[in-house]
Amino acid sequence: MLRAIRIRAGRPVRALRGHPWAFLGEVEFAGEPPTDGDCVELTDLKGRCLGAGLWNGKSQIAWRRYSRRPISLDSPLLEELVTASVNRRAGKPVCRLIWSEADSLPGLVVDRYNDLITIQALTCGIDRRLATIIDILQRLLKPREIVLRNDASTRKLEGLRQEVRTVSGKPLEPTWMEVGGVQVLIDLMGGQKTGTYLDQLDQHQNVAKLAKGRRVLDAFCNQGGFGLAAAKAGATSVLGLDQSEDAITAARSAAERNGLSATFEVANVFDWFTEHREASFDLIVLDPPPFARSKDAVDGALRGYKELNLRALRLLAPGGILATYSCSHRVSEEMYLEVIEDAASDARREAVILERTSQPADHPVLLNFPESRYLKGFIIEIRA
Repeated sequence: MLRAIRIRAGRPVRALRGHPWAFLGEVEFAGEPPTDGDCVELTDLKGRCLGAGLWNGKSQIAWRRYSRRPISLDSPLLEELVTASVNRRAGKPVCRLIWSEADSLPGLVVDRYNDLITIQALTCGIDRRLATIIDILQRLLKPREIVLRNDASTRKLEGLRQEVRTVSGKPLEPTWMEVGGVQVLIDLMGGQKTGTYLDQLDQHQNVAKLAKGRRVLDAFCNQGGFGLAAAKAGATSVLGLDQSEDAITAARSAAERNGLSATFEVANVFDWFTEHREASFDLIVLDPPPFARSKDAVDGALRGYKELNLRALRLLAPGGILATYSCSHRVSEEMYLEVIEDAASDARREAVILERTSQPADHPVLLNFPESRYLKGFIIEIRA
């Protein structure tokens, strides 16, 4: 039987409405607090079960649900949850295999890069069960190597140390592999995120369908995903911008290896727009990093997004396409659309929405958990 805690009276606890988190100040218990990493049942004031979750009193998010039933997260349940997550992504050689709460494994992120696997254990409870999780993944997928990318800053909030290592203990060099039809250099030990950004792979191909015969600007290009796909699809020119020298070096190497004509420059995108007001493009991609990392940052983020979209709209030729994205989960799709509408009004451009986009199926959205819905975008055509 699991140790039980309950919601605190008089507090607006989101877990009552199905949210998978409970904050430290929202719960109460008798006696000594649970041990960090333990499985704990959360009940309402009438003793009704709200689910079983992983406990960590060192974190403000003290309870994270993994099941609606009062059941321990032991080997049989871990096997069931990991296997189900892997099966849901069957046939995808490069993808996110497990995505934390959205796959009922709070704090576990697993990415697949063909025969290589990366794991991030972001919560104390998952970290304690890491050996079992590794064993399950090795049996299911037989990977050549598993990399533990436990260098995320959120581990500090859980009282965990940071590290990057392979399970075998052997070094793993960056390797070229095909991602979305393009050869890219993947560095699982030192690259951004767990090697590259996986959540926009579908959009790279989606936007590339519009690139043939167009002059393309890939702003915040990172390792050149949109730009390389556009060049392969027949763009007449491609310019990628990013302020990371390492990312630009990787993008240039990928262009050379794939025999693609694309230029990549180290630049601050906002400054570049200011300095190149006379430039003209037929397709512009805006895929910036998150602007709103906290609730207090939302207003500033919206101003930044508007200015960015305004400058891009002014550089588009008639008939041009703007593919614009936000990965700030605190900025809703409605908020982002309003920003774009305001930018189009200020730019005096007639524009229509061709498509609304969201995160791919391997980054599922869990209902009643708005934090899992973060990526939104619009593909817009300029009519005049």
